[in-house]
Amino acid sequence: MDAPAPTVPAPAPATSRKRLAVVLLNLGGPDAPESIRPFLVNLFTDPAILRVPGFIRPWLGRLIAWRRTKPATENYAILGGKSPLLELTIAQGQALEALLNAEGGDEVKCFTAMRYWHPMSNETAAAVKAWGPDEVLLLPLYPQYSTTTTGSSALEWVKAASRARLEVPTTTICCFHSHPGFASSTAEIVREAWDKARAELDPAIPLRVLFSAHGLPESIVTAGDPYQWQVEQTVAGVVARLDLPDLDHVVCFQSRVTPQKWIGPSTEDELERAGHDKVAVLVVPIAFTSEHSETLVELDVEYREEAEKLHVPGYFRAPAQNSHPGFIQALADLVRHGRASNRTLCSFAGPRQCPKNHKDCPHAALIAKLEAMPGTPPDRTARARTAA
Repeated sequence: MDAPAPTVPAPAPATSRKRLAVVLLNLGGPDAPESIRPFLVNLFTDPAILRVPGFIRPWLGRLIAWRRTKPATENYAILGGKSPLLELTIAQGQALEALLNAEGGDEVKCFTAMRYWHPMSNETAAAVKAWGPDEVLLLPLYPQYSTTTTGSSALEWVKAASRARLEVPTTTICCFHSHPGFASSTAEIVREAWDKARAELDPAIPLRVLFSAHGLPESIVTAGDPYQWQVEQTVAGVVARLDLPDLDHVVCFQSRVTPQKWIGPSTEDELERAGHDKVAVLVVPIAFTSEHSETLVELDVEYREEAEKLHVPGYFRAPAQNSHPGFIQALADLVRHGRASNRTLCSFAGPRQCPKNHKDCPHAALIAKLEAMPGTPPDRTARARTAA
């Protein structure tokens, strides 16, 4: 199903006020029942997702998509036949745009580029080009970097920008796993959910926090993907801000979709352990910044049912960030920081944050392709290479 063509913004007028296009990168989701199969085909034929020889990937990816269409359709039926992710991402962009423009200075416009369903990078790059920005900042809505998420989206943007002949200085924010504002806003959400859960629970029942992130095959992490390490850093930063001494908590991973070994422990295993230990659980979607099927169906429906079967004495779930004011403030800070850094690739702190053993950190593996984008100033290229 083809999505409507994105509205083409008016070209820049003759003015000294610069224009900044902030492109929010996200996964995307089907916008109608008939979009589910092609969305899954796009997902499972991405080389970053299905890591098999290229000549196998097209037919194997389509086979996996075909097999997953029925259960995915059932899940999206619970959500009204579509994903809410696009509307939530647009709302985040509107809030961010309003906040940045209220500060005065340069004109900011937020765009959305989804990886696996519309509006995808080709559509968005054309819209950005038509608006006529002086610079572009790519802002992923994935707090933790992975080659399967931010990495894949950034590479797709490079190709789309080339096709659109979008040749302006571009800064890519790679991650914000330990950004103080992000950690604080997450802690605020978690603390509110904790207090609500404690108020509903018998005081004699302990409460354990399950920080649940989307999983990855172990082979991807072993090969150098920094995602698991970055998730652990996020949890450490949030826990430090909760002011809950001796908090019983664990990092776990959900959404396994292939038979190979995935990083763990799994959220299902932690639910089983909670049932055995007779403790209630508060599940926190620590790697998702918007509600979508993995939170609204997997966490709210499937895992809740599993918890009941396992006799977990209480099941609670903290909401995702969505347009929480603290989260939007954190995104605005990332935009300001990225622009001021004069870098092609910028972490929340500026230079590389991942330990050197994570060889798929973008500051090692992605930076050359970003530097090669037309419009990259030479000083950014030199500085970025030195930082890597």
